[in-house]
Parts: sequence; C-alpha cells; structure tokens
Amino acid sequence: MKHARLQTPAGIVSGRYHNDTVNAPDGTYTVGRDGQLAVPCIPSALYCVGRNFTATLDQMDYDRPSVPDFFIKPPAALIGPAQPIRYPKWSDKLTYAGELAAVIDTRCRDIEQSSVPNIIRGYTILNDIDALDQEGRTARKAFDTSAPLGPWIETDVDPYDMSMETIINGKTRQSATTKQMIFDPYKIVSFLSQRFTLQPGDVISFGSPANPGTIEPGDNITITYDGVGTLENHVIEPADVS
Repeated sequence: MKHARLQTPAGIVSGRYHNDTVNAPDGTYTVGRDGQLAVPCIPSALYCVGRNFTATLDQMDYDRPSVPDFFIKPPAALIGPAQPIRYPKWSDKLTYAGELAAVIDTRCRDIEQSSVPNIIRGYTILNDIDALDQEGRTARKAFDTSAPLGPWIETDVDPYDMSMETIINGKTRQSATTKQMIFDPYKIVSFLSQRFTLQPGDVISFGSPANPGTIEPGDNITITYDGVGTLENHVIEPADVS
C-alpha cells in the first residue's frame, strides 16, 4: 500500500495513493489537477548512512567501516517529488546518490534487529545531494534542497535484494541491488536506535551504490527502487528561483 501527501491550494492532504489519486478522509484528490505530491513525511531528522556499498568504497577510496557510518541532514534540506534541486552558488561539484530510506512509525529506542519491522511505517526514496568540494561532511550534505524525498511511502515491500536504478538525462548512472549493502537495513535501524530516540516520521536512508559522476543545472534525475516507486527531480541554477 502506498501512502502519499498532496499539496493542494487549501493545504496538505494525505491518504492512500493509487493510480494518480490520493484517497484522503475528506475525499479523493487527483495528482496534477488538485495538487502536487509533497514530501511523504515530516521527519525531525534524516539519518543517512554512507559507505554502505563495496563498489562505493572502491570508487571513492574509502576504508570499509566496522559499524554503520552515519550523518544527519536537517528537515530544512527536504524537497518533494518534481521540486527543483538548486545548484548552490558556493559549490562547483554537486553529486547525487539514489538511496532506499525507511520511515519510522512510532517513537522508539533500543530496538532489537528482529523487532525493526514492527517500528517501520514503510519505505521511500532519498536523493542524497552532496556538494563534494566543501570541507566537512555537514557543509557538504546539509543545505537547502539537498534531500529530495518521495514519491510516497510503500508499506508492503521487503527491503532485501531490491533492484535500483538512477537515470540522468535518459542515461543509466547507477544500477545495483540492496543485497549488496554492507550493513542491512534492519541492522542500521537497530544501530541508530541505540543512539537516538527515533520519532514518527523520521527517515533513515541506507546508502548509495557507486556514484559515477556529478550533476549540472538542467539535469533531470530519476531514481527507481523496485517495489517502491520512482523519485524524479531536476537541477536548476539559484537564479532560476524568484
């Protein structure tokens, strides 16, 4: 089942998504006619895991981590499906990363790995935008429009051995499966719950396969995880925003 949030002229509505409609408690809304898909949840934080695919370690010449290597993006970084990624004026090297992400369903802490499915609402997709030429991970990762998220939350999917693909301007740039992760999704959620009290709506992403290049203004990015959906955004110059 897919759950989505829709931005309408009257505000946000949410409900079950099916065939370009959102079935909310007060009626059925059509995507495009009545509004546009918004970020599928409102997290207190986005917990992102890096260095979680061997191919990425080889490409970036990273050491293999002994525990999940994580960082945090703020909610201010969020944008929804089809919203523009603004290329920062202060960076000359922007990269993408198509990542599977879990959405937390209930306030929790110290969750055993076997109990993780009980506290996950479902799965969505994160594009971890990175200003690679900045100094320090927070400066690279945390800025406006650096966290496209969506298009919805899929509640009925197994995160293991899920195929993914990132396409930029019609060319495949990433192709992998979640089976290739160094730390599996349940292990990562359990690990983070030992350090943070997770809140409903919080997002935990599980890292990206090898990232073969940069993005530029004008690029169109689509990230697909089989069983979840496709997140699509485009890159613009800051001057394109009034």
